[in-house]
Amino acid sequence: MKLILTSFKRNLFIFLFLISLISFSSLSISKHNAVVVTRHHLATDIGSKILLEGGNAFDAAISVAFALAVVNPSAGNIGGGGFALLYDANKKTIESIDYRERAPIKAKENMFLDENGNVIKGLSTSSFLASGIPGTVDGMYKIHKKYGSFPISKLISPAIDLAEKGFTLSKFQANYFNKNRDKFSKNPETKKIFVKKDMWKKGDLFKQKDLAKTLKRISNFGRDEFYSGETAKKIINYYKKNGGIFTQNDFLNYQSKFKPPLCTTFIDYDICSMSLPSSGGIVLSQSLNILENFDLTSYGHDSLEYNRLLTEAMRFSFADRSEFLGDADFNNFDISKITSKKYAKTLASIIKSSKSKVAIDSPGKYFNESEETTHFSIIDSNGNAVSNTYTLNTAYGSGIIAKGTGILMNNEMDDFSIKPGFPNFFGLVGSEANKVESKKAPLSSMTPTIVFQEGKPFLITGSPGGSTIISTVLQLLLNVLIFDMEIDEASKAKRIHHQWKPDVLFIENEKYLKDIDELSFDTIYRERIGETHSILFHENRYEGFADLRRPDGKAISVH
Repeated sequence: MKLILTSFKRNLFIFLFLISLISFSSLSISKHNAVVVTRHHLATDIGSKILLEGGNAFDAAISVAFALAVVNPSAGNIGGGGFALLYDANKKTIESIDYRERAPIKAKENMFLDENGNVIKGLSTSSFLASGIPGTVDGMYKIHKKYGSFPISKLISPAIDLAEKGFTLSKFQANYFNKNRDKFSKNPETKKIFVKKDMWKKGDLFKQKDLAKTLKRISNFGRDEFYSGETAKKIINYYKKNGGIFTQNDFLNYQSKFKPPLCTTFIDYDICSMSLPSSGGIVLSQSLNILENFDLTSYGHDSLEYNRLLTEAMRFSFADRSEFLGDADFNNFDISKITSKKYAKTLASIIKSSKSKVAIDSPGKYFNESEETTHFSIIDSNGNAVSNTYTLNTAYGSGIIAKGTGILMNNEMDDFSIKPGFPNFFGLVGSEANKVESKKAPLSSMTPTIVFQEGKPFLITGSPGGSTIISTVLQLLLNVLIFDMEIDEASKAKRIHHQWKPDVLFIENEKYLKDIDELSFDTIYRERIGETHSILFHENRYEGFADLRRPDGKAISVH
């Protein structure tokens, strides 16, 4: 609905009316099939308001993405990149968009190594060489051009207001700022904005004046302002002055790409996720294909045998990821070799033949041949749906802000195999397929996912968490599709994670799976694994849930 404000009384009346149409909490139930779920309540509010005013899911997604760059600076961004799945209900089509960061033109295979071939600590994570060319602004503008209905200036405007006027910090955010104080202090521009002399506390007003100015320029002058205008010049010049290798052509040549998603079947469902340069959909597909060969319901969700099967499926899938996957524009590997049902059946038979840990010495030998990310899910009343995951890589990315921009820059170069076999920040190892190359995209674990039942969106989900993204989404799907859990129960359930190397099973909560030692896995307990933000079609309505592992998330249903 379009709102026309004529007086204070009318304004107040409309405000109260809109509030009456919104229900929100961690669990949100909608009878009218429009739901927004994000990591931050203010971004959720903005997305729901766009829907209430007549915008579609794509409009809401763009507005949420820019808002999260302000209110969730550890992962929300315009200095990073990501992936989205886009479902057009009218055309009944789904496609993905890859707005992943790209390596600068001057990037070289050995750029993070010393003269002896050893990795230089911190160079790929916290230096001026750590950043790839950001893709978020281009990605959002491309989504808007193809699917948007509102002027993009209207969609960016709420983010500008939040940056300029500020927003109050939650206890969690204040503590997180303080926790990263040393990281912020390494860069003078970042320190000015994110470091407070007396430490941050709950209720403090956080303003980002430079970021507001940058967002205004982008809103006024469009996508090109970021890639060839004042903002681009500020970033390039600042990086050059400090030993970076950004050039004008890096920004001029950046283009996000629409692509077909990677889709597979699982039982009676069609599951679509992201393909290369994300490994998320591939590893998810392979894991589901393996597990489809077992009667999982007969074991029970919390049983040792179910968790053994789940662990082995992850180990095989991550091993193949490490060995074979990289940017498809630079790597000719045929992914169908590891995503086929036939290959999965072979792996399942190997798992069936053992009662404990399977030795995986060489990935692929059985066929012939950070945690700082954020996700949001949106569906509108017409059935259009968006599943979006984007990131700076580690918390607050490189920790670098180019002078006068307010933009936290990514450290995505660490997602390359900076040296084959050497683990990145998340412990993932890679091969030549993911080596550093000019203009190449680093391999990602982001896994935005939409599950379809009878041709309609049934489950929309995704997660932050570095390498744990994939295992988190996998378990959320299994909880719903196999164990018939409702979305809040499926999200709250304890999780495990194994990524082949390091050869360790991570378990959420020490009280979960106490007898796991019987299976010969080395284990490490973690406080948190992943953080799903999901929408589920249940009993003729959509239900949204913001994962309680982080306190600031929110789901809103629009009636």
